[in-house]
Amino acid sequence: MTELVTVEQRLGVAHLELNRPEALNAWTPELGRALLAALRTASADPEVRAILLTGAGRAFSAGADVKSPRELTPAGDPDLSVRLREIYNPIVLAVRRAPKPVIAAVQGAAAGLGCSLALSCDLLLAGESAYFLLAFVHLGVIPDAGASLFLAERVGALRAAQLVMLGERLPAARALEWGLVNAVHPDDDLRDRADELAQRLAAGPTVALANMKRVLFSATQAGLEQHLALEAGLQQAHATTEDYHEGVRSFKEKRRPVFRGR
Repeated sequence: MTELVTVEQRLGVAHLELNRPEALNAWTPELGRALLAALRTASADPEVRAILLTGAGRAFSAGADVKSPRELTPAGDPDLSVRLREIYNPIVLAVRRAPKPVIAAVQGAAAGLGCSLALSCDLLLAGESAYFLLAFVHLGVIPDAGASLFLAERVGALRAAQLVMLGERLPAARALEWGLVNAVHPDDDLRDRADELAQRLAAGPTVALANMKRVLFSATQAGLEQHLALEAGLQQAHATTEDYHEGVRSFKEKRRPVFRGR
């Protein structure tokens, strides 16, 4: 069986790559668990001084795999929160709490959970083909895994509202202009530039970098855990709405949804 997350360690950098290129690295619970385990292992390894996250193939990640059947609540409704609480939110917290820098290098799509993962990282590089997309509105639900917090922190509430309420793509060049990413590189150079950045950080003062991360977390994201819990609870509230079920149907049928507001 193909590894869902490949791990390679060299020159003090743990390279973690989402490895479902045939599905644009869409998330399944199995991929999420593999990523969480890899993050925790790299975070605890004293030989790892920086972590680099990438996606195999032409996308970073297209988000949650809609072909993966949802769990059901005791009432028989889709369970929209259990994966957040047990897998996806812990991944975001593992990135933020890792005592070493975590860098993302994004090419192609960073959508849904893929966007949340990229935004949770300390530094974010993008290829010219990259774009960021939170299209939850088209399914009648809210962005989750911390995306709304990270967006509002980086680009402000007004621009964040534009992205999440309209479900618009944010291309790499505009993401740089808005302050969402640190740099944009030609796609062919992205991996090399990301490797160079990760190695530069790995050669830095590890304890000081870890403490810089802690104070920045305290200054801007101290309420992240509570925010993630709020998202998960609100997300579950959509499971019984007509709009959510219409959003899912329309997505599968590749048509524009017709929402009723109930």
